Parts: sequence; structure tokens; C-alpha cells
Amino acid sequence: MNLKDCYNFSDFRKLAKKKLPAPIFHYIDGGSDDEVTLNRNTNAFNDCDLVPNVLASVGKPDLSTTIFGRKIDMPLFLSPTAMQSLYTPEGDKASARAAEKFGTMYSMSTMASFSIEEIADISNGPKLFQLYVHKDQSITDDLIDRCKAANFDGLCLTVDTLVAGNRERDHRTGFTTPPKLTLESLLSFAMRPEWVFKYLTNKKFELANIKNKTDKGTNIAKSVIDYINEQYDPAMNWKDAEYCVKRWNGPFALKGVMSVDDAKRAIDIGCTAIMISNHGGRQLDGSRSPFDQVKAISDAVGDKLEIILDGGVRRGTHVLKALAAGATACSFGKMFLFSLGAGGQAGVERLLQSMHDEINRNMVLMGCKNLSELNNNKIIYRK
Repeated sequence: MNLKDCYNFSDFRKLAKKKLPAPIFHYIDGGSDDEVTLNRNTNAFNDCDLVPNVLASVGKPDLSTTIFGRKIDMPLFLSPTAMQSLYTPEGDKASARAAEKFGTMYSMSTMASFSIEEIADISNGPKLFQLYVHKDQSITDDLIDRCKAANFDGLCLTVDTLVAGNRERDHRTGFTTPPKLTLESLLSFAMRPEWVFKYLTNKKFELANIKNKTDKGTNIAKSVIDYINEQYDPAMNWKDAEYCVKRWNGPFALKGVMSVDDAKRAIDIGCTAIMISNHGGRQLDGSRSPFDQVKAISDAVGDKLEIILDGGVRRGTHVLKALAAGATACSFGKMFLFSLGAGGQAGVERLLQSMHDEINRNMVLMGCKNLSELNNNKIIYRK
């Protein structure tokens, strides 16, 4: 199986599994506890149906929208995801270049493999930075200020990871950052010699944005669960979020909002957007899916801020359903990481081309000339 054989989520996942060592593949693939929410994130889209209009003279539909003050060419962008150089040596650079090529947004994680400044140097495309509130406030302040200096377009503060979810696959595989080639994991890595060769002969793995503040995760191997529990502030509150909004003083989202009440409070502290997200089903198992919540949140606050659905997107029709339910745009992480692991930058480009084509084709089939025509009249819930 090669990249040219990849047409959908299952294909990219299958090729990534072939290329990546088991601990790294399962870090992408897994969720928390029994993975009920992980699976619900995608299955929720099946609880409603699209309602097309015919003979609408669509021609070439306009897929563009505006988020974080930047126009993007399609209503789908790359979610912030950590440690991308584990999947391909170019890591975030590959993702940022692919996103820029397709006129959509690249999002950088605090735990990225390349620095804020390195990505700013290689990409002029729309860029979003994902922030965590650290116990050491100087780390948080430093990240915000560096994003300003590097002209990032927006900031999103992740609020659903005060402690790490119970990701049992990571316990079983012994996944750490950076990876440890121990006797226990040696067989898994030995079965992927191409990955091992690239890992050992390319840039040393590091958490580039915070390496000058802490050795943990760069020179001191830690499980991701231990890293989160040691570094992130479990006492974070609304005042902390408001502090970040004011220090940034630009387009700002809370990532991890799942309730109408929290969406309203996000407006009160000055947010311009929210990302409806449960961290890809990797935190609170048994929680609602983002799609389950988007309509209620949109009905309550959709005229006051941008709403981004983050999680479970596998098809262009999922994006259309999310927009019809009230989202401004969607973001996805798991699927794009599989494409990155399957083929590096070329893999992400193939995925983005496929998703663009699906969205474009389905807009024509829906009889919609632009995204504003995707509204509540275009969707019917089965329950």
C-alpha cells in the first residue's frame, strides 16, 4: 500500500499503522478509558441527514470563510497537535507548508517539535497557536509574547486538559516524549527500520517552544500523561483565561468548550471564537461529542463569535453537517496526523486535496453556492 492508494480516513490510518512504531501509532489512534467518546465523535454525524435543493445553478461554489481575522479557502483546517516530528522528521514544517498551499490554517501546539519562530520563517499562511496555562506563568507569558512577535493570527487556550485523561493505550505501549528505545519497546521499533533511521539521523527530538524553560519532554523522557500532570495548572480558572485574552489582545478562542454556559462566559471575557472540542475523546470519556453540542451553542451565541467544531471529522459531508448546524468552520487532528505519518507533507497535501474535493462536490450536490446557504433548513435530525 502506498500514498496513492489513500482516499479516506481508513486508508491513511492503515498506511500510518504500517509505517509508525506501535507506541506512536496508538498515541494518535487512542482515546481515554473505554474510548466511547472517541467513537461517538464521528458516529454523531450519522444521527442527521442533509437535505439538498436541486436546479440551483451552483456552478463553482465559494468555499471560503473567515476565522481569527484571516480568510481561508475552505472551512476546514489543521487542529493543533503535539510532537509532529514523531510522525515525519519535518513535522510541523510539513503541516504548515501543506496548509499554506491549500489556503487554510495551520495550528501549532505548545508541545510542537519546531519553534514558533521556525514556523513563522517558513510559512506566510494563516497560523493559530494553541496555549496551555503552565504552573510557571513565565512560560505562558513567553509563549504569548513570542506569538505576537512572530505575527501569528490567533491564539486558542486549551481548557479541557487540566489533568491528563486515562489513555490506557499509552500505559500499555510505554509511550514517552522523547521516545525511549528500551528492551520492552525495541521489537516494535525494530519492525519499523525506516522510521528508526529517520529518527536517529534527523534533528534531535525536542519540545522546541519550551526547551529553554524545562528539560522535561526534551532531554528527560516523560510519559505524556506525567508531563501534563506536572507542567499544566489544574487550578486554572476564568481569571487565568481572561488574563491570556488581554495579554494577547487579538483573535482568541477557548478550545474545549462544550456547554452553552461556558460559551456565554467566553464572550464575557473577550473571546472572539470557541472551539467545541473534547480533545478528540482523549480526556473525559462519556462526554458529549462536539457535533452533539454545536446546534445548541450556535442557537445561543452563534451571532456573537466564531464557532469551530473540532473532533470526529472524517468526510466532507461531516463538514457540511457541522456548518448547517451552526459552525463557522471545522478542524481535525487524528485524520491529518495519520496522513502526516503515511506520507509527510505529501500525505497532508493529498488529504487536504481530497477533503477540498469532497466539500466542493457535496456543495454542488446540496445546491449551495456559498457556505452561508448551509443553514438549519439543510439538515434534519433523526431523533
